[in-house]
Amino acid sequence: MAGKMYGTLLSWMWMWMWMWMCFLVVVPLASSSREVLSSKECENLGFSGLALCSDCNTFAEYVKDQVLVSDCLKCCTEDSDDSMSKITYSGAILEVCMRKLVFYPEVVGFIEEEKDKFPSVKVQYLFNSPPKLIMLDDDGQHKETIRIDNWKREHILQFLREKVKPASSAI
Repeated sequence: MAGKMYGTLLSWMWMWMWMWMCFLVVVPLASSSREVLSSKECENLGFSGLALCSDCNTFAEYVKDQVLVSDCLKCCTEDSDDSMSKITYSGAILEVCMRKLVFYPEVVGFIEEEKDKFPSVKVQYLFNSPPKLIMLDDDGQHKETIRIDNWKREHILQFLREKVKPASSAI
């Protein structure tokens, strides 16, 4: 009887040891590879312009929704150590449908009260367009599109301060 119990105990020990070894191998593999979404999926989520993961960390300081931050992290590119500067743009177009503005009071507040602080940001009204920022390069060409449907005014301001180069003042 004692031999049978000893054999059962030994088989349980082997099973637990095998499971523990599998855990030690699988967990590091799962944590080292992060989920990455396609560029289309990211654009649909509104994160195509937040190219660097440090932007997602900044985003997390302002937006306390863990699901949004998680989606952002799935769409970002790791910051390179040799790159000291973040991606910036020469200007932007804030595109929105005039009829839908009633649903976006934060965007309206930005347009009416804050937009003049950003001379290189233009407002364009396009039928049925959700609110979005179209980021422009030095040649005025479209580089990124960022949906801002649920952004607060202060998030729009912070994003533009960080991402749009200040307009050069004429002397």
